[in-house]
Amino acid sequence: MSRMIGVDVGGTFTDVFVLDEETGAASVAKVPTTRPDQSGGFLDGIARQVDDLSGVDVVVHGTTAGTNALLERKGARIGVITTAGLRDVLEMRRRDRPRTWGLRGDFDPVVPRDLRLEVPERTLADGTVRTPVDLEAVRAAAQTLLDRGCAAVAILFANAYANPENEARAVEAVRAIWPNPHVSASSEILPEIREFERFSTAALNAYLQPEVSGYLDRLDAALTKGGFGGEFLIVQSNGGVMGTDTACRLPVRTALSGPAAGVIAAGHIARSAGFDNVITGDMGGTSFDVALIAGGRSQLAPQTAIDFGMVVRTPMIEITTIGAGGGSIAWVDKGGLLNIGPESAGSTPGPVAYGQGNTRPTVTDANVVLGRIDPDKPIGGKLARLDVDAAARAIDTHVGAPLGLTTLEAAEAILTVANSRMAGAIRLVSIERGFDPKRFAFMPFGGGGALHAGAMLREVGIGRAIVPRYPGVTSAMGCVIADMRQDFVQTVNSLTAGLDTDALRDVMQRHVDEGLALLDAARSRFEAREVLFELDMAYVGQTHTVAVPLPVPVTDGRVAAPSVAGIEAAFDATYRATYGRLLKAGTRRVMNLRTAVIGRRPKFDLATLAPEGGSLEAARTGSRQVHFAGEWHETAIYDRLSLPVGAEIRGPAILVQPDTTVLVDPGLVGRVDRFGNTILTPEGA
Repeated sequence: MSRMIGVDVGGTFTDVFVLDEETGAASVAKVPTTRPDQSGGFLDGIARQVDDLSGVDVVVHGTTAGTNALLERKGARIGVITTAGLRDVLEMRRRDRPRTWGLRGDFDPVVPRDLRLEVPERTLADGTVRTPVDLEAVRAAAQTLLDRGCAAVAILFANAYANPENEARAVEAVRAIWPNPHVSASSEILPEIREFERFSTAALNAYLQPEVSGYLDRLDAALTKGGFGGEFLIVQSNGGVMGTDTACRLPVRTALSGPAAGVIAAGHIARSAGFDNVITGDMGGTSFDVALIAGGRSQLAPQTAIDFGMVVRTPMIEITTIGAGGGSIAWVDKGGLLNIGPESAGSTPGPVAYGQGNTRPTVTDANVVLGRIDPDKPIGGKLARLDVDAAARAIDTHVGAPLGLTTLEAAEAILTVANSRMAGAIRLVSIERGFDPKRFAFMPFGGGGALHAGAMLREVGIGRAIVPRYPGVTSAMGCVIADMRQDFVQTVNSLTAGLDTDALRDVMQRHVDEGLALLDAARSRFEAREVLFELDMAYVGQTHTVAVPLPVPVTDGRVAAPSVAGIEAAFDATYRATYGRLLKAGTRRVMNLRTAVIGRRPKFDLATLAPEGGSLEAARTGSRQVHFAGEWHETAIYDRLSLPVGAEIRGPAILVQPDTTVLVDPGLVGRVDRFGNTILTPEGA
């Protein structure tokens, strides 16, 4: 038997998707995430579906270990060795403020000032070494950092992107005395212009190395002990996967890896169902993550800020995150306004209805009180029944009493505020970026997303929603679908008129050679290999660049030489498409070359997930009273996984399955397509 396993660890639940590649059969599991060591939930989820790991070929993991370490400031104690005069770059940042209109703001970098040490060295912007690095000073600085308890070190030298010689010599000296492999160099992590972004990315990489590598080592050892002899891969923030060796060396690339896997799965599901334009909404226990896929392609951002002042410059799928998950806590502020999140009850203690000690109401508690979640069938398998009365008391105490509302009114108010915040996130990635949401479908997933699909259609004006077959484990499914991808960048910083195309081709060839070597080292099977080139370009005098696709062919691993004329034509086309006109007298500049080497992994046929046979009548399990818009409605309950292809369900209805609950609001119709997805549309649409 040939099997693949995808595992996504979220803030509340750990999701597992198991695929038999030979038969197309799939099974899923959803278990509580374990804290502080997430490996417990990871292994528990796999054990629920797979008895013998020796028959598993690939395990792919979407992890939040790195993201959580950054957000919670729980990375390693690290040090920095930098060019004399530059120790405060990490603290000065871009002189931005946590609150735009505030007069002041506090920021503590992940590396305290006494652990940021300077050494004599200097490389100029053109790559000239003016002052060779003082290796004795480097060794002394490294020893000082070790004596002060540092577990990792980042070496950050000025202009190392233009010439890494000084930095490489320093790295060699440090690695000779450093007791572990946790030594990061900015020229190895990000050979790109702009000191703060390069310094920040390399420092955060060092900050994560001990935490992430230790976590992955524990998982790897446990899988091996269980008989697993296949390939263990990690999802990157760009939506591709990488080996554990690369993940331990470049853990900063795992930031937001779980949500990225969900977007990859959503894109595949939507394209298979005939939708090229989709807005995704991943609602887990802690957050609501929104992304936009236009023309079948997800949007990639060159950098993101994980938190204020913590900038990571590495390609990642553009995801907007707000604190509006199922476990987000509802609270009334001093001004009498109802708020949702960002604090979450997480998996421990969880919502009040879980009965594990939390007394403050959450979004899940509101859904439970309104009858939208069956208290006798909680997801995750940890509890036998949810405590509806405790949830109602918490809503009364913390929301109803302060606002003068009844229990049901307060519960509806919680959902109204949560839905409003979620709709705002959708508008942010669509309307505010020039996309008309009416031309998109909405795909809710995560454990709670399908409970709010109807509200998003009403609030934003989207015409339809696509609820995947297994929405609660979509990110885990994305782990199985994701391609292997390696990204490279190199600053060029040249006018097109004086561009050395032979030197540019040499860099492109080096990127391709390194990327293909990594694909060759992997044990994955690829249907195809693809190389994408992109240039960051602008007119002279402009700060911001446009990403210009460069269609240079690669034949048998050899890169063809680009031409200046082709580069200028590609820039003109991209700039005109972005801004509507060209600057006729402008001089073009190439800032950076970006290369992506992709191994396309086989995609399984989603039709294998569709139900076989069955009837609408047989799938109906009963009915119950559910509260909508101030009134109770007798609502039909269906076993969703038993609904046949072509079934039509008119709201109000609730579709129950082990990993989530799907709410079909009054006035909506749900239709089951040939892949087992449920398409929600307004009646008469």
